[in-house]
Amino acid sequence: MITRFRISKQTWRSNRAGYLFLLPWLVGFFGLTLIPMLSSLYLSFTSYDLLTPSRWIGLDNYKAMFTSDRAFADSVKTTLLFVFLSVPCKLAFALLIAIVLNRQMAAVKLYRTAFYIPSLLGGSVAISIVWKKVFDGDGLVNQALALFHLDGPSWISHPHYAGLTLVALTTWQFGSSMVIFLAGLKQIPTELYEASGVDGARKMRQFFHITLPLLTPVIFFNLVMQFIHAFQTFTSAFIISGGTGGPTNSTLLYTLYLYMRAFNFFEFGYASAMAWLLLVVLAAFTAFLFISSRFWVFYEDGRK
Repeated sequence: MITRFRISKQTWRSNRAGYLFLLPWLVGFFGLTLIPMLSSLYLSFTSYDLLTPSRWIGLDNYKAMFTSDRAFADSVKTTLLFVFLSVPCKLAFALLIAIVLNRQMAAVKLYRTAFYIPSLLGGSVAISIVWKKVFDGDGLVNQALALFHLDGPSWISHPHYAGLTLVALTTWQFGSSMVIFLAGLKQIPTELYEASGVDGARKMRQFFHITLPLLTPVIFFNLVMQFIHAFQTFTSAFIISGGTGGPTNSTLLYTLYLYMRAFNFFEFGYASAMAWLLLVVLAAFTAFLFISSRFWVFYEDGRK
């Protein structure tokens, strides 16, 4: 025991500088991540309004979500529709632009920067406000349509189109995915295209038989990251709908409804239960993507 204590004491002294450098991260991890998460897990089984002590109610919050909360069902439906529309559109557009920018052209670096900037600004409140003005009844979109003698609706106030404005805003933020696709395209050997060209393969055939198969690891990475990001979208829905999720819950994303239950109705226990359900759903989606990847993700060495 004495020997072990001496060894551990010597180890502490020799690694003291490393532990001191780790200290800020450890404080942040325990104080801002782990402890709040455990507190949220406990609150999800309680009724808590911030003003009175929490009251243990077991699984009642989870039961209420699936049995008596119509707005919860609407938020799930709206979120799934948003995710499965925005993610494919965003990745397809990012891949298209990446392929175009992968060619040798004048001022290509300027184009890459210009296409990447929306990813830095797209999640901000200012851009969401601008987007709201663009799709308003007298916004830029309808002014452009008026030039062709067409009357457009107030897109953000129409239940059929309000959700599509969120999809359009998310698709516009394709820059980060584009950069990752561009890096993946740079790793594909040009000899493969040259050899297939000698054999008479056209550009379209090269894309489906060379580019896409060798790009599947990058597609998989982007798909996982964008699915997680899309499920957590909040700012644009909050600004465009004015924090209400309207019209008729067409922009009521899951995170927005979670925020409303917590800070509009002061039901922090219910909101905590929603947050943990979202974590479980994200874990399930991610696990499904990893399991399915063995059937469609290919690497250069032949591994799946």
